[in-house]
Amino acid sequence: MTVLQATFIGVGSMVGAGIFALLGAAGAVAGSAVWLSFLVAGIIAALQGYSFAKLGARYPSGGGILGYLSKGFGEGHLTGIGSWLFFTAGSIVVAMIASSFGGYASSVVAGGDAGWAKALGVLLIVVMSCLNAVGSQVVARVQSVIVVVVLAILVVFAAVTIANWNPALLDPAGYPGAQQIISSVALTFFAFLGFGVITFTAKDLPNPARQLPKAIYLALAIATTIYVAVSLGVFGTLTAEQVVEYGATALAEAAKPTLGEAGYVLMVVTALFSTTGAVNAGLYPSIGMTQHLASVGQFPPVFGRSFARFPFGLVVMAALSTVLVVGFDLNKIASIGSAVALLVFSAVSIAHFRIHRETGANIAVLVVGLIATLGTFIVFCMTTLASEPATAVALVVIVALSVVVDFGWKAASRRRASV
Repeated sequence: MTVLQATFIGVGSMVGAGIFALLGAAGAVAGSAVWLSFLVAGIIAALQGYSFAKLGARYPSGGGILGYLSKGFGEGHLTGIGSWLFFTAGSIVVAMIASSFGGYASSVVAGGDAGWAKALGVLLIVVMSCLNAVGSQVVARVQSVIVVVVLAILVVFAAVTIANWNPALLDPAGYPGAQQIISSVALTFFAFLGFGVITFTAKDLPNPARQLPKAIYLALAIATTIYVAVSLGVFGTLTAEQVVEYGATALAEAAKPTLGEAGYVLMVVTALFSTTGAVNAGLYPSIGMTQHLASVGQFPPVFGRSFARFPFGLVVMAALSTVLVVGFDLNKIASIGSAVALLVFSAVSIAHFRIHRETGANIAVLVVGLIATLGTFIVFCMTTLASEPATAVALVVIVALSVVVDFGWKAASRRRASV
């Protein structure tokens, strides 16, 4: 895998369907200052990216950020619980993105039928699982094509809307207070969570010590630029009230003044490609992550095996995601990925403090990054989780299950070893 392909794995995971849903939600809090919210969220992600880049250069492995946890805390329960938590939440996020794909695809081929939406979502998971089973090179090539298409469309969209915007709609005099803008950062940071996937590409990079940091920084730069440009284009064309009202179709509505109905079609195509890329990137870590965790005793040995070329970890994640798509209303726990990722990112930062002399990281940057990440999590809990009780309950349940599974598996393993 090349640096650019690793970058596209991260960009594809970040620039998914979230950009469509986020603009309306963030606009309800930050008004037309959403572009500023994306910029701040990008800076926070860059601080975390610095930590991941230093860790990845020193400890490259298929375990990605979970491998960094073990370097800082050892192979104990804390690392194990974090690993189960991350794996479960990853399955939920894949299911949510696949459901989003199903919704868009169903609107095109089946008039928005809910049954077709679930079927098409499951089909995407199956196809992308087969693709990941073939090998990382194929994943990287397909992901590169998907990301190029998505970025090309979004660049055209941003250029067209910015060229025809109304600067008065972005007048800072109409921005809300700093508190509202900061609160919206907890929402827009969700759009950057995918960059952590890049850490799992270390096993496929010829020289991860040099290439992994480049891929992380490049992916964050591309995503931040796209997010800021798109939000400027949308909020420079529509009022904040209109963006909130249109919600997921705000991008299509912003394109209509210059592109007409073709703008709607363009955004549907973008949504289909971006969700496909995000599911592909979401499934990718399941192989290297679970094989690494099985090799160090954090996961059962079966997770290190493959069945007919299908790695067991990939099969489990795909199966769990499929069950979630078919049997659950995932909209009620839409923010679970954000909550879990922020917790894991914060834990990795704390682990990094313990080994920062080995990585050569600047302690001041690590401190600022941890404060920013924890601060985002606290604001997220006070705003988003407070208004989404189902997400809060789901987070508690997943943490509890992760604790039970980790302690139960390791206790059973010790009993077998003593026999």
